[in-house]
Amino acid sequence: MEYILGIESSCDDTSAAVLNGTLIMSNVIANQSVHNSFGGVVPELASRAHQQNIIPVVETAIKRAGISKEQLKAIAFTRGPGLLGSLLVGTSFAKSFAYSLNIPLIEVNHMEAHVLAHFITEENKPANIPEFPFLCLTVSGGHTQIVRIDSHFNMTIIGRTIDDASGEAFDKAAKILGLPYPGGPLVDKNAKLGNPNRFTFSKPNIPGLDYSFSGLKTSFLYTVRDLLKNDPHFLENEENMVDLCASIQHAIIDTLMKKLIMAVKETGIRNVAIAGGVSANSGLRNAMLEQKNNGWNVFIPEFQFTTDNAAMIAVAGYFKYLKSDFAGLTVAPFSRGA
Repeated sequence: MEYILGIESSCDDTSAAVLNGTLIMSNVIANQSVHNSFGGVVPELASRAHQQNIIPVVETAIKRAGISKEQLKAIAFTRGPGLLGSLLVGTSFAKSFAYSLNIPLIEVNHMEAHVLAHFITEENKPANIPEFPFLCLTVSGGHTQIVRIDSHFNMTIIGRTIDDASGEAFDKAAKILGLPYPGGPLVDKNAKLGNPNRFTFSKPNIPGLDYSFSGLKTSFLYTVRDLLKNDPHFLENEENMVDLCASIQHAIIDTLMKKLIMAVKETGIRNVAIAGGVSANSGLRNAMLEQKNNGWNVFIPEFQFTTDNAAMIAVAGYFKYLKSDFAGLTVAPFSRGA
C-alpha cells in the first residue's frame, strides 16, 4: 500500500487527501466564506483560516481513508505558486508532520498538479487517463496556459496569458454586473439562459499561442457602462443580465478555444485536456466535447478535481515518490512561477 497524504493551501481552500497510489481514498476541502463580503480573497484572512482548518482537515482526511497516520508513506504539499502566507501554513505543517512520522516530504508545483489530476483514479469508476503526449489547457483565476505534456513531469508551456487570466476575466465580469463573489460560477449559470450573440466585445489579436484578456475586460466594462448610462435599470431586467453573461462567456471561451485549436494544428497532438477552476465551466466543457467531431481525444476532469484540492497534490506526490524525488526540511514556498 502506497498511502500518500496531500496538503493544498495555495489560496483560500484548505484541503487534505489520501491516495493509495493513484486511487483516491479521501479528499477533504474546507472553504473560507470569510472572503465573500470583500469581493475577493484577503490574503491575511486566508492564512489565518488555514491555521484554524489544517489540523481538523488532515485528521478528517486520514480518518475517512480508513488508515492511521503511521501507514502513510510520504507527505506531499503545495510549494507554489499561490499566496505566500497561505502556502507557509501548509508547508510548515507538512514539514512538521513528515518529520514527526520520519517519512519523506514531497514538494509539488500547483499548476503541474492541476494537469496530473487527470491521473487520479476512483473505485468502481472507469478511468479516462490521457496518453502521452497530450496538450492541456490549464485555466484558473491566476493562470491561463497551454501546456505540452510528454511525461508526468516533462511539461512545456507553449502558450500563456501575457496579462490577465481567463478566470480573472470571469470574476471581473461578474463584479461589473454586481454578482456576488465568487462570480465565475454565477456567470456560467446565467449564461445557460442567455443569448451569447446579443452583445459583442473587442477581442485581443495576440500572435502565436499566447493569450490576453485585459482588453476584453475593458471592452465589457465600457459596454455595461454605456448601457447603464442609457438605462440605469438595465441590469434589473433578467433577460439583459443573462444575455450579458452569455455574451461575455462566449467571448472568453471563443478566445481560449481558438488558440487551443491552433496548438493542436501546430503540434499534431490530438489528445487534449483541460484543467483548473475554469475547467468546471459548462461552456468550456461543451466547446471541448464539440472538438471530438474534429478527431480530438478529449479529457475533462471530474468537478471535484477542477478547483484547488489536495487529491491532485497527492497524485503528483505519488509520481514523485516513485522516483524518490524528495524535498528537504529547508524547502521554502514560492508565490509566483509557472
